[in-house]
Amino acid sequence: MSNNKKQPVIRQTVTKDPVTPSTKKVESSLDFAFGTFNYILLAIGIVLLGLGYILLSGGGSDDPNVFNPAMFDSRRLVVAPILIVLGLVVEICAIMFRPSEKNNPVEDETQLN
Repeated sequence: MSNNKKQPVIRQTVTKDPVTPSTKKVESSLDFAFGTFNYILLAIGIVLLGLGYILLSGGGSDDPNVFNPAMFDSRRLVVAPILIVLGLVVEICAIMFRPSEKNNPVEDETQLN
C-alpha cells in the first residue's frame, strides 16, 4: 500500500548576504496551499453563513393551535437566504483564489550553485 499524503513543498530562495557579497544565504520556507487573504475570506464566509442561519431560525409557536405570522416575515424569506448564498460564494472564492507569486523561488537544488 502506498501512502498518498501530500507533503508541503519546501521552497528555497537564494539571496546574497549584504555584509559579504560573495556569500550566498539560502532561505527555505514552506509553501502552504492558502495565503493570509484566503484565511480572511474563509473567516468572512463563515461569519456570513452563521449570521444567515441565525436569522433563519425562530418564528415558531409554543401552542400548535395558534398561528404565528412571524414565520413568514422578510427576514426569514429574503435576508437569511441571501446571506447564506453570499457566504457560500465567499467560501468558494476563498478556496479558488490563488495569489500571484512576487518572487521566483528556486525549486531545484542544482540551481543553487
